[in-house]
Amino acid sequence: MKRHYLPPLLLLSQLPLIAIAKQNDAQPIERITTTASRVEALSTQLPVIISVLNEAQLNAIAPTHIEEAMQRVAGANIQRGNGQEYLPALRSPVLSGAGACGGLLTLEDGIALRAAGFCNINELFEAHSEMAQRIEVLKGPGSALYGSNAVHGVINVITPDTTQDGGLIGLDYGSFGYNRYKLRAGHDMGSSGLGINASITDDSGYRDDESVKQQKVNLRHRYNNSDLALTSGLTYTHLDQQTAGFITGLKSYKDESIAQQNFDPDAFRKARSLRVWSNATWQLNDDTLSTTVYLRNQSMDFFKHFLPGTPLEYNSQTGVGLQSLYQHQLEDNIKLNVGLDGEYTRADFLQSQNKPTQGSAFLVATVPQGKHYDYDVNATLYAPFASVDLQLNDWLVTLGARYEHMQYDYTNNMLAGRTKEDGTECGFGGCRYSRPASTKNNFSNLSPKLGVSYQYTVNNLLYANFSRGYRAPQAAELYQLQRQQNTTNLSAEIANNAEFGLKGVYQNSRYNLSVYAMSKHHTIYRDSDFFTVNNGSSRHRGIELELEHALTSTWSVNFAASYAKHSYTNEQILNNINIKDNDVDTAPRKIANLDLTWQAFNNANVALQWHHVGRYYTDPENLHSYDGHDILSLRAQWQITNNLALAARIINLTDTAYAERADYTSFTGDRYFPGRPRNAMISATYSW
Repeated sequence: MKRHYLPPLLLLSQLPLIAIAKQNDAQPIERITTTASRVEALSTQLPVIISVLNEAQLNAIAPTHIEEAMQRVAGANIQRGNGQEYLPALRSPVLSGAGACGGLLTLEDGIALRAAGFCNINELFEAHSEMAQRIEVLKGPGSALYGSNAVHGVINVITPDTTQDGGLIGLDYGSFGYNRYKLRAGHDMGSSGLGINASITDDSGYRDDESVKQQKVNLRHRYNNSDLALTSGLTYTHLDQQTAGFITGLKSYKDESIAQQNFDPDAFRKARSLRVWSNATWQLNDDTLSTTVYLRNQSMDFFKHFLPGTPLEYNSQTGVGLQSLYQHQLEDNIKLNVGLDGEYTRADFLQSQNKPTQGSAFLVATVPQGKHYDYDVNATLYAPFASVDLQLNDWLVTLGARYEHMQYDYTNNMLAGRTKEDGTECGFGGCRYSRPASTKNNFSNLSPKLGVSYQYTVNNLLYANFSRGYRAPQAAELYQLQRQQNTTNLSAEIANNAEFGLKGVYQNSRYNLSVYAMSKHHTIYRDSDFFTVNNGSSRHRGIELELEHALTSTWSVNFAASYAKHSYTNEQILNNINIKDNDVDTAPRKIANLDLTWQAFNNANVALQWHHVGRYYTDPENLHSYDGHDILSLRAQWQITNNLALAARIINLTDTAYAERADYTSFTGDRYFPGRPRNAMISATYSW
């Protein structure tokens, strides 16, 4: 039994209790973000919702995985797999499949973690969220700054400015062999500064033969004078993970002897990422010019334990890019924003199988040993955009558009078709994997945006937003074909979105309330014939509330909840059932999170968290489902001196058996990634 949570629990029982954050009776509505405008600016009157998790909240949560932080964002549903793996959702069902990751744009410091056509469903493990200054979440396709992949929204991890004097060292120690070491240090030299932000994680895990070893570092340099601010940064991450796959059997996650087992002990994931960037911002009287150039290099190899024959995949990408923004004040009440984004990426993909396939005669004959895919893609993207902000007393009208063109130049390094590597035929009509001939593909899209807000009191406003989002097909959807398919004729996925809401501060409360309706067309998916097709459609309707409220001078609550219905609108017959109007699988209608905080002393507090995930269907036919779960957790902090702080937490306080993720397939039946039983962690931080 890997139950190692008693030492942190004993330490926690000795800690005075602390609160997450002190509440102010009259908080202003202003919050500075970079996601909304690409430069630091107030999000006060913008007709969009941006959820912000600040540094104090992130320190209190002490996330071992970004999913733990995203629980506080209404409309988000990050489902953990094993280790650092996950499947994301933001105003959407959980996104899965070869290119589904293209429905959500993930950034660090405003730069996409992956190139637009080469996303990875787990890519947020390449952002330094564990030691972020804040995490900003833009919901829906509401900004002309973002194009392909920003269909359901944007998650932007902001790393700290370490170019000022000061720093910290820290240690996290937790259950199941969890350790994390943290370092932050900086030096201010007046007009310039230099700093580092680093963490090392070692987690031996709850399940058999699983582990995570991960290292992340941010370097930053700053130079500024009266007109110019020049900031440069580097992020490097390395992941070495031994992966435990899903377990099968109806409600098997409730059997601890099964939940702890690893039925795929050979599974692994190794990933490396490097991003180097430099931003120059000039203040030109009332105008602002900002340009960012960046270099991105990534590689990953992993064992695809979930596929017949368990092949190995290796992928890599190297690219350069440019972001630019010019803000010009036309009149006192009219601001023009124009810019051009562009990037060039070279990507490589190789899938091969070292051993013969085991299983049925059909699988043995159609899934051959050797290489399945081997190709290169050179991708070019450019995207001009413009928007106008018109201020009319208490009204703000924002009108914008973005045009984006992407070209793939694909080179197949193997024989085209569905043969074995040496050109011989497979039995049963042909091999499983089909390789299209070398080709070029082009995609162009225009996305208009219109937003209106009305500030009806100093700290409260109404807003409406109408926008279109899109994503170009990912390279994996175009060039990793199966069965009899040898070409694709895919177009971009399109999402039309309308939302209305209120946000502001009233007495002791800060709130965001939003209602949205989105329709998606030309959805890309793999049909029952294993063809990648473009005729899916779906409807997404939801209401979200985020609320921070001071109950008394010592008690406060932080609440985030959503009710949403995500349904298929295309005609498709699966197992003799037309799935039109069914709930999309893995899309719980109700998700809620409540943090109740007690300020025990000036330097000590405690927070009790309740996290609720409602019931959801696990297949498109809506014949199988997961019951949902409720998890209680306890967190505490103690600021012992101005420099020394202790924190502790107990996750899954009641030791509930639950599934982080559940789904159903015709091949395996019900399958789950089990959640961890009760576990604890204690943290010590010394800052200066």
